[in-house]
Amino acid sequence: MTDKESPSSGPARLGSPQRRSRVKYTLLTLLVAGFFSGIVFWGGFNTVMEWTNTEKFCISCHEMEDNVYQEYKETIHYSNRTGVRAVCSDCHVPKDWTHKMIRKVQASREVWGKITGSIDTREKFEAKRLQLARNEWARMKVSDSRECRNCHSLESMNSELQRQRARKQHETAREDNMTCIDCHKGIAHHKPEGMTEADEE
Repeated sequence: MTDKESPSSGPARLGSPQRRSRVKYTLLTLLVAGFFSGIVFWGGFNTVMEWTNTEKFCISCHEMEDNVYQEYKETIHYSNRTGVRAVCSDCHVPKDWTHKMIRKVQASREVWGKITGSIDTREKFEAKRLQLARNEWARMKVSDSRECRNCHSLESMNSELQRQRARKQHETAREDNMTCIDCHKGIAHHKPEGMTEADEE
């Protein structure tokens, strides 16, 4: 065997400096490309997530714009003396990443409802309204009204500035470990017809 044919000689052998240099260059290229691809993917993913949290997106389907959105526009969460507005996602989408992703996956059922037309008329919407409200009330109760507490907290309330009835109710809520949705159903949307005593509790 000549030196030319020897596996331990020549530029193409496994341990040669040229070969090691090419492997390092390829790995570095892959790492850099992977890093920038990850940034682009994450940026795109996050942009889409934030876009789906906008009021414009929420009312882009007539099921929402023609029904609950019109009711919301009549409330203090839409227009008030301070000019602070809570949009749909402030109440219906968690702020922290983990709970937000869980909520987005759950919301895929709503997309299915849109595709199948399960609430595409006022009549269909009203027929399902109580169940839809119960689902949301249950979600809020389980999370201890987490989204309400992003803006409101019993600890921060100045009870001296509240009316006597509100003061008493908030004191009772604090003592009994109640959550916002226990008393504030219908705060941003009309209460559904057919509510039972259990729904009101």
